[in-house]
Amino acid sequence: MPARFFYGWVIVAVCFITMGVGVNARTAFSLLFPPILDEFGWERGVTAGAFSFGFLVSAVLSPALGRLMDRRGPRVVMEMGVGLIGVGLLLATLVSQRWHLYVTLGVMVGGGSVCLGYTGQGLFLPNWFVRRRGLAMSMAFSGVGIGSIILLPWLQSLIGRAGWRAACWAMGILVLALLAPLNLLLKRRPEDMGLEPDGDRALTPAESERRPSNVVDPAWAAVDWTLGRAIQTARFWWIVLGFFTGLFSWYAVQVHQTKYLIEIGFSPSYAAWALGFVSLAGIPGQIILGHLSDRIGREWVWAVGGLGFVVCYIALLLMRDSPTPALLYLMVLSQGMLGYGLTSVVGAIPAEIFQGKHYGTVFGTLMLAAVAGGAAGPWLTGALHDATGSYTLAFWIAIAMSALSTVAIWRAAPRKVRAVAGRVPHHGSR
Repeated sequence: MPARFFYGWVIVAVCFITMGVGVNARTAFSLLFPPILDEFGWERGVTAGAFSFGFLVSAVLSPALGRLMDRRGPRVVMEMGVGLIGVGLLLATLVSQRWHLYVTLGVMVGGGSVCLGYTGQGLFLPNWFVRRRGLAMSMAFSGVGIGSIILLPWLQSLIGRAGWRAACWAMGILVLALLAPLNLLLKRRPEDMGLEPDGDRALTPAESERRPSNVVDPAWAAVDWTLGRAIQTARFWWIVLGFFTGLFSWYAVQVHQTKYLIEIGFSPSYAAWALGFVSLAGIPGQIILGHLSDRIGREWVWAVGGLGFVVCYIALLLMRDSPTPALLYLMVLSQGMLGYGLTSVVGAIPAEIFQGKHYGTVFGTLMLAAVAGGAAGPWLTGALHDATGSYTLAFWIAIAMSALSTVAIWRAAPRKVRAVAGRVPHHGSR
């Protein structure tokens, strides 16, 4: 395998491991949530608000994260995330007041996970691939599933044996020891190493002219898309709406499903395994849907992901009166195999519309909306439960959010700017 081709997949492998550990450090809040409530007796909405508050802080910082990526590259961004998560988890063992929880598991772990998670990886990984962009990103992001099935049951067993503080300590050490050295391998773009995306060699001018272009709208693609220019377009705001509503639905269920399943009759260990298997089911779903997005288009895959969350919430509503294993499996599979497919195109959609040297800043600003949605979902769901004594209204709101997200991404229409590889006419020689 040529070195130029190999290194792009090394980047994918590093992202895979980083996502597997970094994102699940944040997901673990769902497991820590019940014992923290039991120990302190705080209101459910206020406690879940720590997760949401961390998302809000990181949302405000997302545009700056994009600018930092444009100027300093992924190593600085990733190592900053490693430090925040690792130290935040270690300090969480000292929590005794609500504000302690907000600072540690909220701001530090939540903010750090944005650096290591979908936002941080989406700032630079699309640079390494064009024809295989959906496949590469879905493979990198599928690390979340592998990490979840290994780490979440392990953490739940630690919580059961030694308490939630011991679980935070162990996870913090793992993040620092594994991810700090690993992320030193990262590079911002293949051009920094004299390479081309997708492992291609540099083309001569004549070869470049003969290569089929995936540009559908040359006038749009020719613009140097700064943030100032991007925010003046309707496409930018459709993506904002699509990302906000999509992540609202995603994190509302992720944070609250463990507690909900326990309340309707499932054991804590069974609920923990369900949370892990959602991400495990996401592995084949993400890879298949990511590859499929390279053939049929990003909008179709986003629509499939939205449908997955709709089915997931309907299954949860039905389980309230009939908590059967069949409905639990339906919830897990629809959320994981379909819903998590959103991640395979979350970076590709804005990359194809606003591709250019300022992409990091534009994408970081767009992710402000995504992170804000991820913050609003858990908080509003918890607050509505506290007000009504039920998750019913909150789940129906999440269903509506998923449908709205699908409509918004279709209106953004990345297919009308750049075609995916499967839609590019092949003519001439390369």
